[in-house]
Amino acid sequence: MIQVGKKAPDFSAPAYFNGGFTNVRLSEFLGKWVVLCFYPGDFTFV
Repeated sequence: MIQVGKKAPDFSAPAYFNGGFTNVRLSEFLGKWVVLCFYPGDFTFV
């Protein structure tokens, strides 16, 4: 179970970076500060 203050599980996700789409893995940023933003209404007509 994911909990505040605990280590996040590794995952991969599509991302837009440097003018194109790519896949990123959380483990690529091990040892660095990371801010995760999630907004499910993006690219929808809501």
